[in-house]
Amino acid sequence: MGTLEHRFDDNLITTKLDTVLTWARENSLWPLGFGLACCAIEMMAASASRYDIARFGSEVFRASPRQADLLIVAGTVTKKMAPVLRRLYDQMPEPKWVISMGACSNAGGPFPTYSVLQGVDKIVPVDVYVSGCPPRPEALLYGLMRLQDKIRRESTVLRRKQVIKLGATEPVPAGEDTA
Repeated sequence: MGTLEHRFDDNLITTKLDTVLTWARENSLWPLGFGLACCAIEMMAASASRYDIARFGSEVFRASPRQADLLIVAGTVTKKMAPVLRRLYDQMPEPKWVISMGACSNAGGPFPTYSVLQGVDKIVPVDVYVSGCPPRPEALLYGLMRLQDKIRRESTVLRRKQVIKLGATEPVPAGEDTA
C-alpha cells in the first residue's frame, strides 16, 4: 500500500508524468508523407475509410515538416532526391521518427543502379521498416503499431544515455548495474 492509498476520491488517477506524455506521443503521430512511387498509393489507401489510419491519431498528413513528427518515406529514393529528404528530416521538430515503406526505400528494390539510393537509412535514421513491393495498407498500419511500441519503451521526461552491455540484447540506462 502506498502513501497515497485512500487519500483521494475514487475518481482521481495518480500516474507518472512520463507515462502520460508517452501515451500522448504514441497516440497522436502526425505524419509527413514523402510519397515517391507506387508505395505512396498504398500509403494514401491506408488513410482512406477502409483501413482508417485515424484510429492511430495519424489521419491528417501534414504539408509542412515543421508540423510533423513522423516521416513516412514511401517509394524509390534517387540520389538527386536524397538531399531534399534530408532537409525535410532536419526541419522536423524533436522527437521525430521515420518509417521506411517498401522495398525501394528499404534497400533500393529492383534498381541496383547508380542513380537509386540503396536504402533510405543512408540519409536518415529509420525506426521501422515496412517490407513489400508495394506493401499493403495493413502492413503500414502494422508498422505504425510497431512504432507505437518503440515510443512506449522510450522515456520522455528524463532521457538518459542507454548502452547495450556485452551479451545483452536490450539497452539499459548508462551507469545502471544489472547484476
